[in-house]
Order: sequence, then C-alpha cells, then structure tokens
Amino acid sequence: MQLEFFKKLLKKIINPHEEEEAQTLEDLGDSLRNADLDYRFAQLFTHSGGFFNYCADESEALSILQQIIKAEGISSFFAWDEDLKNFLNVIKVPYTEALETHNDAAFITCEYLIAYDGKIVLSHNNIKHYNSARLPSKIIIMATVSQIVTNLNDAMGKIKRAGSVKNLTSISGNQNKLDTSSPVNQKLFLLLLED
Repeated sequence: MQLEFFKKLLKKIINPHEEEEAQTLEDLGDSLRNADLDYRFAQLFTHSGGFFNYCADESEALSILQQIIKAEGISSFFAWDEDLKNFLNVIKVPYTEALETHNDAAFITCEYLIAYDGKIVLSHNNIKHYNSARLPSKIIIMATVSQIVTNLNDAMGKIKRAGSVKNLTSISGNQNKLDTSSPVNQKLFLLLLED
C-alpha cells in the first residue's frame, strides 16, 4: 500500500504537469457534463489554448477581427469564403484565395463546434484541399452558436447528411495535450456569432 503511494508521488514529482494537464481537460469536461452546450464548448476550447470571442452581431465581430489583426501583426490572410472576404474588404486587409507561403493567418469558417471536447471540425468547405497542418500559425474561425453540437457523432451524422465528407479534420487550441495533430505554435481564434 505504501509502495504504491510513493510510486504515485514520485511520478508526480518527475512529471508534474504532463498528467495534470491531460486529466484537467478530462476533469473539466466531466464537471461541465450538465452545462449548456455553448458554455461547455467555450470553457473547453479556451482551456485547450483557444481564444474565444462571443460576438452579438457582425459589427462586433468586425471590431474584434480588427483587434486580433493589430495585436497579432497580421498582414495577409488565406480566405476563400465570400462572406469572410467581404469582412476583409471592409477593413482593407490583403488576402489570397489559395494558401500561399506569405499568408500569416487563415480566416475560415467551420462545420461544427464540439461541446464534448472543445474541438472544431473542418472540411473541404472550409480549408479546400489543404491539410490543416499546412495552415498558417494563426487561424481565425467565424462560426455561429447553432453550429455547436454535443459530440463528434452528432457532427459526423450532420456532415454525412449534407454530403460534406471530404478532407475532414478537427483542430483545437495549442495547449491540448490530447491532440497531437495541432502545431505547437498555432494560435486559434474563434469569433462566435449569435444566429
């Protein structure tokens, strides 16, 4: 009994953050099990290192977008969604419809926001044929509250019904130790609009 206790103690001393961070995300998810989907998603998304911004309307989203651009020193976007290109045209920020090496940020939409683990589901509708690992180190995603779903199964069912099954992937903030696909230096910003 005492030997087991000392083994656990030694493991915590040697790797104090590794186990705690992985468990903390799971523990946080468990503690939010009965919370509203939007609150649960926001908590888990920010806990994993994402930057969550609630926007009451498009003018507030535009204002927050400008603040992010200024704070992050963004000078060129990868953006191909017509509505998002209109946002960038209003604030006169250059963009390309194809992913270029000089793009220092991506401004994209998403398929769904997963409340279960705070991840964001993308498809070819959002990132074309590009692998999510090739996206710039700063990603700004525009989504609506109605895109929040309970879990990945809900999202996959809706995606299959809509026929959007090409180039599916999910991304999360850079501090999510359970997600090894996200580049370590990637910053993920979400502008969540009320429908």
